[in-house]
Amino acid sequence: MTDLQAEVDSLVASGAERGLQVAIYQNGKQVAEVSTIPPDTPIFSFSLGKAVTATLVHRLVERGMFAYDTRLDELWPEFAQQGKEKVTVRHVLDHSAGLPGLPLDTTVDDLCDHDRICGILAEAEPWWEPGTAFGYHAYTFGYLLGEVVRRATGRTMSDILRTEITEPLGIANELFFAVPPSEQGRLANLENTDGFTDQQPPDGTPRSTLPSAELGNDPDFLAAEIPSVCTTSARAIARMLAALLDEVDGVRLLTEETLRKATAVSIEGVDRIHGVPSRSGLGYALALAGPTTFGMGGGGGSMAWADPTRGISFAVTKTKLSPGFDTASRLAP
Repeated sequence: MTDLQAEVDSLVASGAERGLQVAIYQNGKQVAEVSTIPPDTPIFSFSLGKAVTATLVHRLVERGMFAYDTRLDELWPEFAQQGKEKVTVRHVLDHSAGLPGLPLDTTVDDLCDHDRICGILAEAEPWWEPGTAFGYHAYTFGYLLGEVVRRATGRTMSDILRTEITEPLGIANELFFAVPPSEQGRLANLENTDGFTDQQPPDGTPRSTLPSAELGNDPDFLAAEIPSVCTTSARAIARMLAALLDEVDGVRLLTEETLRKATAVSIEGVDRIHGVPSRSGLGYALALAGPTTFGMGGGGGSMAWADPTRGISFAVTKTKLSPGFDTASRLAP
């Protein structure tokens, strides 16, 4: 803990970081926490929400609500257009569905309208034959899985998150898909590092949707249910990941068998969007901090991962948005 505190203090003193949270669990118990802001303060953390959404989907598969190889059009008939009849839940989880992008004129208001985006996706033509290639589904991951869940259960992702994860784990005021306006005053304020917003959009990514402090501080965006992103404290998402590996105060989120399936390599190859070699499990990025780790990194540098071989889960959430994950790598156990 002393070394971790010293590292955090050094990062803040140098100006590299400002609001910073770090949490580590091992064998179901919190073993370290360092924070430069109140540790229960939620921070908007972009794609960390994908790990949360994947966990909910796996729990529903365990309940028999649908299966990994359920076709989306079985639950969502309007989706069966433009050659998408074979797209399955598995294809969305491992980013091989062929629907990675949105129209380039998509606005933030559009992102806040779940039905509008799902209508666009139902009419879209896939970029490749589903299941044959990997391409990071930055926003569409959450809309596609969120609509599957809504059709299967009649409930919103936020409602299911509350009953399946946050209330059982005691983190209902620290982990959200959609942050109610009444809670937004508790959130940390994001800021851009120099040059962060000069990044070029990858293929199929509207500039308005790129990670930025302006987007992550937008009250309407924060209040919208977009299950590719989330607002969380480090300790909340580290606690969720810990409950995938072991019991946390009597709560275990997935069986060992489901976790093995979810974290095995489902697809690998060159990412059609970012042009780099990639491999994916079912909803989790693999090998984030070693060959046996899984989790998710978020635009701006927040990261959360778990390592079954060590029984460890780790999370960094931060308010200064920067490219890459240097801070997470520096603080990782």
